[in-house]
Amino acid sequence: MIDSTAFIARAAIVLGDVHLGRFASLWYNAVVRGDTERIVVGNETNIQDLSMVHADPGFPCLIGNRVTVGHRVILHGCTVEDDCLIGMGSILLNGVRVGRGSVVGAGAVLIEGTVVPPGSLVVGIPGRIVREVDEPMRERIDRTWRHYVALAETHRLGRFPTYSVTDGQAVSGRDLERTEGTGS
Repeated sequence: MIDSTAFIARAAIVLGDVHLGRFASLWYNAVVRGDTERIVVGNETNIQDLSMVHADPGFPCLIGNRVTVGHRVILHGCTVEDDCLIGMGSILLNGVRVGRGSVVGAGAVLIEGTVVPPGSLVVGIPGRIVREVDEPMRERIDRTWRHYVALAETHRLGRFPTYSVTDGQAVSGRDLERTEGTGS
């Protein structure tokens, strides 16, 4: 089930048993493939460009509310609880569980069965807990998911900035459509 408020960018792929919550967003070239097991993306969660969400039989992929999944992340048969930030290029494998309010640093790899306690910062290959999430990080988690909820609405309405190939000036997506081919 895909909530009517969810944003799915052009070129994103969603198939199979996939549930997208209220104001969830799937960005350009993200793939959410529920062909072997259920995938749930919670309310106000964003799956950013080039990310892959998949699962194996017996290992559904469950992503909580207000989660940010950075660019080029792989989530495979794992659980990410509410209010987490999964950094760009991270890989989370089958059976991983990331506790509420945690941050997985960019490029980290969480091997099968890893359990991250709530409020932890995890980095490295294989991922290891280095400390607790502090207040500035909690604020960043909150600020980021809120930004993506607003940004999704902007993209839905076609009001995101684009750049003209000919002169490099920023124009709205609608203005660019009007001026293409006119030389102005």
